[in-house]
Amino acid sequence: MSRQRRVWIILAAIALLAVGGFFVWRQAANRNPSTEERTAVVERGTLEVTVSASGRIEPVRQVDLTFSAPGRVAEVTVQIGDPVRAGQVLARLDTGDLELSLRQAEAALKSAQAQLAQLRSQPRPETVKAAEAAYRSALAQYQRLKNSPSPEEKAVAEANLKRAEVMLNRARAAYEPVSWRPEVGMLPQSLNLETATLDYQIALANYQLATKGASPEDLAAAWSNVESARAQLERAMSGPTEEELAVAEAAVEQARAAYEAARRNLEKATLTAPFDGVVSVVNIVAGEMAPTGLPAVSLVDLSGFRITVNVDEMDVARLQVGLPAEVTLDALPDVALTGRVERIGPAATLVEGTVAYPVIIALDPTDASVRAGMSANVTIHVEELTDQLLIPNWVVRIDQTTGQPYVYRKTSSGDLERVDVRLGVRYEGYSQVLSGLNEGDVLVLAREASENRFGFPFGQ
Repeated sequence: MSRQRRVWIILAAIALLAVGGFFVWRQAANRNPSTEERTAVVERGTLEVTVSASGRIEPVRQVDLTFSAPGRVAEVTVQIGDPVRAGQVLARLDTGDLELSLRQAEAALKSAQAQLAQLRSQPRPETVKAAEAAYRSALAQYQRLKNSPSPEEKAVAEANLKRAEVMLNRARAAYEPVSWRPEVGMLPQSLNLETATLDYQIALANYQLATKGASPEDLAAAWSNVESARAQLERAMSGPTEEELAVAEAAVEQARAAYEAARRNLEKATLTAPFDGVVSVVNIVAGEMAPTGLPAVSLVDLSGFRITVNVDEMDVARLQVGLPAEVTLDALPDVALTGRVERIGPAATLVEGTVAYPVIIALDPTDASVRAGMSANVTIHVEELTDQLLIPNWVVRIDQTTGQPYVYRKTSSGDLERVDVRLGVRYEGYSQVLSGLNEGDVLVLAREASENRFGFPFGQ
């Protein structure tokens, strides 16, 4: 056989092998929708669901204390880092003016209370007698003015005026020493002065009428005095009206409010610790004015710590109060802390464009040198599912028409079959299998000829 013929025979054999291999490949492809396989085995294991976030260490309580009113600092009793007890004095303002305001407010309150008590008391006999005498005197004066005065009346009027003037001066002299007392309105010196003043005014009017005669205007004024005296008599006999009592009561309430305000201002001039803690900030110096834009003293409670973290809206639904948490600190990498979810914020906030919810983690007591402000990484243990069938997410596909999850399982003959599955929790690249598969099943990720027809991947 020639060499050229042998070459043609070899080429023909190669062509026949290629054609045969093509038909074998077509038959396998018809049986198997995938030409590229990535396998996974259904295994039993533990699926631990956690939520991770970061934040900073915070004290359980902290407060900024400020003076409610401006003033000069008289005393500062603490420095940064000092431990303090609840109720301990931290700083004081100069209280001289505030104490004076309190005394004035107290005096005004007592005066208003005395006037109210006087109005509420029963009519006193001496008050009624004085009012009766004033009324009779005013009426007699009017009668004298109405008649032509005689020389005798003029002489009597002059004598009465001198007598009334003497009595008025005596009453004034007796009133002056007690005029400063809050209850002066209830003292007899006050009543005597009022009576003497009225008597003097009546005597003066009588004298003027007796010396120049009564004019129509004088008669009208005298009659007005009669009406006024009669009204005072009726008031003395019947007591104060409801309107007068209401005015006096309002005056007492106003004075009491002013007194309480002055008392509170005096109390606020002293800063005290609201709880046991440590002083973290001092912005005041004795002898200088207290700052208005800064806290005078800041206090922190280091008896415990907490961390506020922002949790994504997709994870916050898994959380509940009381879940355990593990905490690591950047400053103390070898220290492992524990804690619990204490509170979950009810409203979301935007954190770098992402919807998140604030979650507060309360740290368990520790001897580690934890300090406020340290960066912390938090892992919240949500759920631990033990002895579960698990498969990687990348092997799961979703039917676009029905939404049904399914996988491709390798049969004993080496073929692939579609199996619909029911999945549970999906976390960290794995899914919990509730039904459809058995432990040891071999699953294949088949890259299908048409993703739109058969389905799309569930996850990586």
